[in-house]
Amino acid sequence: MSVIVIEFITLDGIVSDQDGSAGTSTGGWAFRHGPETVAGDKFRLGRTLDDGVMVLGRSTWQLFSRLWPGRDDPFAARMNAVPKLVASRTLTDASAWANSTVIDGDLVDAVKREPRDVIITGSLSVVRALMAGDLIDEYRLLTFPTILGGGERLFPSGGSPAYLECLSAERVGAAVLTRYGRVAR
Repeated sequence: MSVIVIEFITLDGIVSDQDGSAGTSTGGWAFRHGPETVAGDKFRLGRTLDDGVMVLGRSTWQLFSRLWPGRDDPFAARMNAVPKLVASRTLTDASAWANSTVIDGDLVDAVKREPRDVIITGSLSVVRALMAGDLIDEYRLLTFPTILGGGERLFPSGGSPAYLECLSAERVGAAVLTRYGRVAR
């Protein structure tokens, strides 16, 4: 089992309000490069998406539950079919998006018990909780040629060090997809 974080990120490490749904003054930065840069399986999830489970925080799940069920392209079919675990203290009904279940209990414990590969998309609070639990095996970052100067960073200052190795890097439209893996201990 691997825990894989996928994020849209700017050159200065910002991951917040990529699509503009939070209404910030710099929101929507990922979509300024055209739909081809963000559409489809840009993170090269392939069979991991077919055989794994997605873990989402409440806010990301609520956003996605309004977007994905109405789409009918092949990638959307995969997103709608994947089992989804929602980390939330307040959400009780996850029926708005097929194959979604609210995690009963502790997020870190649920991920540790999961036998399938785990994919976390967006969901910064989930990512940070799993970082703190030293559970992340891989980061797949779609880095956009944008500098915002402020916003939520994937790796906050003062966080614990992480030693990673570059597994791959490739241009994807206007962005660069990089894969970083945990260094063998």
